[in-house]
Amino acid sequence: MRHRTVHLLSIFFGLAALAAQGRAPLSPPEMVAISVGGKTVSIKYSAPSVRGRKIFGPGGLLSHDATYPVWRAGANAATALHTGADLTLGDLKVPAGNYTLFVLVSDPDHWVLIVNKQTGQWGLTYHANQDLGRVPMQMSVPAQRIEQLRYLLAPDKLTLEWDNHVASVAMTMQ
Repeated sequence: MRHRTVHLLSIFFGLAALAAQGRAPLSPPEMVAISVGGKTVSIKYSAPSVRGRKIFGPGGLLSHDATYPVWRAGANAATALHTGADLTLGDLKVPAGNYTLFVLVSDPDHWVLIVNKQTGQWGLTYHANQDLGRVPMQMSVPAQRIEQLRYLLAPDKLTLEWDNHVASVAMTMQ
């Protein structure tokens, strides 16, 4: 009888694993990139959805992260910035290379972009002593709620949109 129960449990968990593989992840991996003059800037992130939750401010989803009020600017692994050219984000000089993006959201209506030199970590690992620098973001409110987090890159701007927030920073590539 025990052998039969173990066998049935194995089948059950095997089928459950197969079913889970067929579902789209709750925070799917995304990438946005732009090329200017043969140089590429890209951002790789996981894109969570609002799904009816309070996201920002006291008691919001992000306030439960161990790094709060610093947010990983995505879900799962830390958000990765790659630049093949020297950049200026706001007034922050960013040499060509690989970085991690975080956002300071202690005031949900005034975000600060953080460019961090540590790379390859899980999103809930943040060390301020690795910051390249911080730059205030320009805030606005979208015409309608942005359900799924998204980044946009233009030759002159990096934008992050989610929930009822649009945050951008001027960007120039050298």
